[in-house]
Amino acid sequence: MSTPRDPQRDPATADLLDRARAWAAEDPDEVTRAALGEVLAAVEAGADAADLADAFAGTLAFGTAGLRGALGAGPNRMNRVVVLRAAAGLAAYLRDQGAVDGARVVIGYDARHNSHTFARDTAEVMNGAGLRALLLPGPLPTPLLAFAIRETGSVAGVMVTASHNPPQDNGYKVYLGDGSQIVSPADIEIAAHIAAVGPVADVARGGPAEILDDQIIGRYLRSVVGLVGDGPRDLTTVYTPLHGVGGATVATAMEMAGFTRPVVVEQQARPDPDFPTVAFPNPEEPGAMDLAMALAEETGADLVLANDPDADRCAAAVPGPHGWRMLRGDEVGALLASHLLGSGRKGVYATSIVSSSLLGKLARAAGQEYAETLTGFKWIGRVEGLAFGYEEALGYCVDPEHVKDKDGVSALLLLCEIAARAKADGRTLDDLLDTIATEHGLHATDQVSVRVTDLGVIRAAMDRLRSAPPTTLGGFAVEQVDDLAEGSADLPPTDGLRYRLADGGRVVVRPSGTEPKLKCYLEVVVPVEPEGGVDAARIVAAGRLDALRDDIRSAAGI
Repeated sequence: MSTPRDPQRDPATADLLDRARAWAAEDPDEVTRAALGEVLAAVEAGADAADLADAFAGTLAFGTAGLRGALGAGPNRMNRVVVLRAAAGLAAYLRDQGAVDGARVVIGYDARHNSHTFARDTAEVMNGAGLRALLLPGPLPTPLLAFAIRETGSVAGVMVTASHNPPQDNGYKVYLGDGSQIVSPADIEIAAHIAAVGPVADVARGGPAEILDDQIIGRYLRSVVGLVGDGPRDLTTVYTPLHGVGGATVATAMEMAGFTRPVVVEQQARPDPDFPTVAFPNPEEPGAMDLAMALAEETGADLVLANDPDADRCAAAVPGPHGWRMLRGDEVGALLASHLLGSGRKGVYATSIVSSSLLGKLARAAGQEYAETLTGFKWIGRVEGLAFGYEEALGYCVDPEHVKDKDGVSALLLLCEIAARAKADGRTLDDLLDTIATEHGLHATDQVSVRVTDLGVIRAAMDRLRSAPPTTLGGFAVEQVDDLAEGSADLPPTDGLRYRLADGGRVVVRPSGTEPKLKCYLEVVVPVEPEGGVDAARIVAAGRLDALRDDIRSAAGI
């Protein structure tokens, strides 16, 4: 019989226990402090220390996406100590950048575990630093926070949310006074200020935030409703907020715009931080939209609509000959762009390098500028003269004048206008997509997304692709390989690889910035011939995407 390990005699474990006890001593949260106490007792009794070691393995990194991670005790988790330090660092950065006494910082939060507590702590730290904290009047969509920054003349905004991450996660997203998410070097400078924060007990904390009244919601809704013009409103919709905070805002916006309120998926209608009906609260994930599409089949709806839990993304599904199907983000992006171009909106139409190249063709055909950015609205929202921006991951910016970020509420309402107008003309959204394909070629996109538990798998795949780059993919020659880590005149460096193919297709491989995933973005372009039409082009495209999917998996070793 083996002798139990004595953690006190293991120098590494003893050091880990000392650090954990010191952490517990300054943790103001009774819940995480008690949970950590139980873990400490178990490890002291000889239990495995792996989880405790991971919680204390460095510090949760602050980057351009702010903070995001699993809830729990320790510097490598989301908790009140980490948030208080982040808030103190952000406040110091704002002061260093010239924020004066009383400068406003507006704070929003979703309905995840601890979101309101993290928002309240942030507000008290801002007030303690001589700034003026404004708190949104309840758990509300992220785009409403982005709207409120400029509407209130704030120097910064904080949104406590982990968007569509699993229920055990939370996050902390930072915006500056122009209403855009932060980019480098702001993230590096804020991180340096966070690192300089001393003991949490020494962080100055003022009184509670000034809570904004519902007028801020009304002003946001009026800006959203102002996007749609007069026109048909006959449209039956099914909607799910996926247990998030978009429900009331979407229903009110639709009603204000003259649409019938949507039929809501009852099981997912109310905010619930445990997201009990879905494996992952992301409309892109398999199964997440099943309840909504079943309800649409039952009610004979024209359109299914969904938001992710913080309502900055919008998903849609349409009926077809083989049942309901999800529209890809690139399809919704093309519909929104075509509508805005047709209505005469001028400016730059922008998307990310992993999204379809179709937007460039649509913009140029209408005589408008086109731009590509790195992935994320921290880049798209900063495009000078932006008229419309989108990324394939269901994010759309249709009103950059008011919200320089993705907005699932305004995109949803605009999609309703497009669908209602098409219905009045005896057409469907699929018909509109077919017209676009006939004019510009069928741009078919897909994605290989591999979720991992070991981030080394992602590093190994990227190393393999760099050391042994494929010369063909999907049967087409690779004409150009761009290592995005090297940067270019148009794009700052990022970890990714782009392959340009002989048929006008493209593959981009990159690690996700917010989840433990390796993502491969696929696109093929097939001309629509008069004799076969769009249906024949779809068959060709499906075969090419299948071949691309197999080849990139093989090349990356995934």
